[in-house]
Amino acid sequence: MSADLPRLDSGEFASGLAAISPEPFPPTVLAALYAHYLELARWNRTLSLIGPGTAEDFLVRHYGESLAALPLVPEEGELLDLGSGAGFPGLVLAAARPRLAVTLVEARERKWSFLLAAARRASLSCRCLNVRVGVPLPTGLPATLDRVTARALKLDSQLLGSLADRLGPAGSILLWVGDELPDLPPGVAPAASSRLPESVRRRIVELRRVDPNRSP
Repeated sequence: MSADLPRLDSGEFASGLAAISPEPFPPTVLAALYAHYLELARWNRTLSLIGPGTAEDFLVRHYGESLAALPLVPEEGELLDLGSGAGFPGLVLAAARPRLAVTLVEARERKWSFLLAAARRASLSCRCLNVRVGVPLPTGLPATLDRVTARALKLDSQLLGSLADRLGPAGSILLWVGDELPDLPPGVAPAASSRLPESVRRRIVELRRVDPNRSP
């Protein structure tokens, strides 16, 4: 079911972001994020990118949850976002980290089309791939990854292992989860966890590669 997002002018949008973001943004970043919001509001009338259950608090629920990852996201490097959908968190992080090379992956063609349109309107150079991610990993993904993000897509142990194999020395996987973690492959372990804004159970968990033979 589609839902109209609250109508915000650029000033209202910037004020709302300032209240939920862990860091301030320059005007260029605010302009890119607002462009994404405008395109999201236009497409959401027919595509239901954001359901009616979270439309009224979309700033906190979607932008806030995406921006909460910023302390864990480097200024530069390769970021792969899986199940990008409405652009949360991948397109939002691409706007907030303009020097980061971001690849957005979305299996559903209409949502992939939205990502193309939103990235173009926000003047972002992120790559948008219309593929389904599984094992073996599809062609077109970066060979070395600094961050992998997945907010709305559940990743099984085998897929997590394949993604972890592509992490650079300081690379990590960020998952938006509840109280329980997915099954983790050998050599991958939680390194950090932070609660999401205005949420009791939801959190971002950072996974890193570890030596499975290392003594605790």
